[in-house]
Amino acid sequence: MTKRSTLLAAGGALALLAIALALFLALGPGKAGKARRNLLASVEYYQEKGDYERALDLVDKLLIEDAADPDARALRDRIMAAKAASDAAQADAAAAAEESGQKAIAQSLEKLGQKLKSPAAGATGSAAGAAAGRSAAELAAEAAEAAAAKARKAEEEARRKAEAEAEAARKRAEAEELAKKSRDLQDKMRAVNELVERGAKAADAGDFAKGEELFSEAKGRLPEGEERFAGQKLAEIADSLYSASKKNPGPGADEALKQAIQSARDAKKRDASNAMPYYTLGKINADLKQNDNAITELREANRLDPKNYLYAYELGKAYFNARRYEDARQSFEAAGTLNPKFEPAFFNLGVTWKALGDQAKALEAFRKAVQVKPSYGRAWQEIGKVQAARGDRKSAIDSYNKAISAEPDNAQAMRELAVVLAEGGDYKAAEGLFTRALGVKDDALTNYNMATVKLKLEKAPDAVKYAEKAVSQAGNVALYQYTLGLAYEKTGDADGAIAAYTQAAGLDRKYAEPRVNLGRIYLDAGLVDKALGFLDEAYQANPKSFEASNNLANAYGKKGLYDKSVFHYEIARNLSPRDPTVQLNLAKAYVAANQLPAAKEAYVALLKLDPAQWDAAFELGKLYASTGDTAAAKKTLGDLIAKKPDYPKRAEAEKILAGL
Repeated sequence: MTKRSTLLAAGGALALLAIALALFLALGPGKAGKARRNLLASVEYYQEKGDYERALDLVDKLLIEDAADPDARALRDRIMAAKAASDAAQADAAAAAEESGQKAIAQSLEKLGQKLKSPAAGATGSAAGAAAGRSAAELAAEAAEAAAAKARKAEEEARRKAEAEAEAARKRAEAEELAKKSRDLQDKMRAVNELVERGAKAADAGDFAKGEELFSEAKGRLPEGEERFAGQKLAEIADSLYSASKKNPGPGADEALKQAIQSARDAKKRDASNAMPYYTLGKINADLKQNDNAITELREANRLDPKNYLYAYELGKAYFNARRYEDARQSFEAAGTLNPKFEPAFFNLGVTWKALGDQAKALEAFRKAVQVKPSYGRAWQEIGKVQAARGDRKSAIDSYNKAISAEPDNAQAMRELAVVLAEGGDYKAAEGLFTRALGVKDDALTNYNMATVKLKLEKAPDAVKYAEKAVSQAGNVALYQYTLGLAYEKTGDADGAIAAYTQAAGLDRKYAEPRVNLGRIYLDAGLVDKALGFLDEAYQANPKSFEASNNLANAYGKKGLYDKSVFHYEIARNLSPRDPTVQLNLAKAYVAANQLPAAKEAYVALLKLDPAQWDAAFELGKLYASTGDTAAAKKTLGDLIAKKPDYPKRAEAEKILAGL
């Protein structure tokens, strides 16, 4: 009987929102002297390197000299918007692998764990059946939820910060526009701006009633004839209400979201050329999983502002969620082209290539992400995952170590690396990584993984401890109960093993492995009828289970039901055609069932498979003698004595030969 405990890992959420604008620096002749041009060039350099603080310090020097410098003011606003994008992008990237890669994690980790088997007493055979595979997906989803919740919280915090900085940049741009208006119009616009700003603060604080009151007053005081201004203010109101409803999901949030939708629609009517309300509606529809509507709105935002890499990026996510992977690929590639330093575009491009089934291009995209940001832990993790799936274990280990170095609390990466190490036989290193992962998060999945490695290291008492912990944390998972049964068996606790296997079987009626082990335990104890009940259930659950048929054949043989014994030994032989023990047992069953021609064929086949099967040669010689095939009997037994002079049953073989 072969027992397997599959190592698993999991995690959660596709990359979400970052607010920014593409940065562009234009210097006209005669605008500044050489020193000014050099200073602006330095600003551009630091911005491109992502050193936004230093870039802003240099811009401030220009503004100190001339507070009205239009180039410097515009440049400052763009840098602050780009900085906001960078801050949000990091949270965006941290969440991306959790959601997008979940299914792939469960599948790849299931494959990586296939060689982690613990031999047990009884029959030998193939890997565990479909029940453990089903549990892999269930466990991955279960373990992902907590990580996804944490990622969502981090994303929301980053979003609020980014949107606040982007709002500040918009206000400065509005101030420049306002300066061009008449004094009376300026006063009206300032009043509206103030109302919108106060409304946004109230809504952000969760006071939706006050926010709506201020927004309504602002709408009522929009100056006539200023459609562009009106459209922008309505778009800002919509975005503020949307963000506030996300931040404060309690009472009033639903109504705020409805008002956000209406304000965005009104903004489009007042100024159809403004991309912002389409973008806001796209985000709302994406949150509501209205993928087609999200695509429609974001595609229009992208059309109105084709140079905005963020719009292309968000459109790519909407396409991905709609499973339109080829369209998503094009959008993410466009975002990366518009801003080659925006690493989330390359990360999500890699995830999309994985969905399209092209591992090589996925790997290329993830590598671009880490080229932009060498400390991009989750990109390194995805690189390791692809490399492991392609069998490049050495490179995978290196990539996972970089992921963990960048993110020391990434328990998921530790689990995945541990699986790669264990699959290569380095159980000691895997044990250490699972210990580290448990130090980050003491969860059922990691305790289960640790138990499987402890079994491989023959530390059965430790395996019991970790398996019991996994069961205490998630007792309704059949695979955890099954592994606890394996650990109990290794320590000689038959009663504990029976209890755990019974629990596992009760949790999953199609789970063959615990039923096989129960049948084997009862069979070894001589309780054949009880063993047959569990083994037959195992066979019904998984007719392709080698262990179920092999043990059933043994049980039926003990009951004297030789035809049924032959039937199941034939199944076991077909499932494992190069297993000499099964072939020998099948031949003996044929003899017991008086199917002598079939028995001869089985013995001959076994000797071709393994000529050193001396018992098979002896039994075949006896069979030839009993059926009157004297020549074949003499040759078979004579060859046996010649090749194995010290054969224990030589005297019996010589006696048969003497009687021929």
